[in-house]
Amino acid sequence: MAEGSGRTDYITWDEYFMGIALLSAERSKDPKRQVGACIVNNEKKIVGVGYNSMPYGCDDAKYPWKKGPKDSLKAKYLYVSHAELNAIVNKNSSDVKECKIYVTFFPCNECTKLIIQSGIKEIIYKEYPKKDKPEWIASKRMLDDANVVYRRFDDINTSTRSRILLNFERERD
Repeated sequence: MAEGSGRTDYITWDEYFMGIALLSAERSKDPKRQVGACIVNNEKKIVGVGYNSMPYGCDDAKYPWKKGPKDSLKAKYLYVSHAELNAIVNKNSSDVKECKIYVTFFPCNECTKLIIQSGIKEIIYKEYPKKDKPEWIASKRMLDDANVVYRRFDDINTSTRSRILLNFERERD
């Protein structure tokens, strides 16, 4: 490598922030779907991260992690805090206005309301659920009306890289 030149195989900003969201998702104890979120300001600084989990102080072992009917007290839907909510409430800045949120899964209608109300202006998502369900249709309708941009990560990622391997025992020169 010539003096003064740096690596050329480094990850893009989008890969970096989606990578943080994917890594955050690995903290989730949900056996069905692990979701992560990473909020980034205009200076490319991370201002919040989150993953789907039980609320703070609620013992994971005492609450259900199974789907079940949504009106059943044995269904996780009544208890789990979504990644987007956790990233917003765990933020390390005064607000998240004008920020981007990187999420591993397209936001549900409830998280969409929170994203809009918090002032986040862009969503970059990795996966999209079944598009014909009312909660996803409602999400897109609200995002469109509120002028919040949403883009699929695979559509904006210009890299040919399909994975990043984290190695806790990386060799150093």
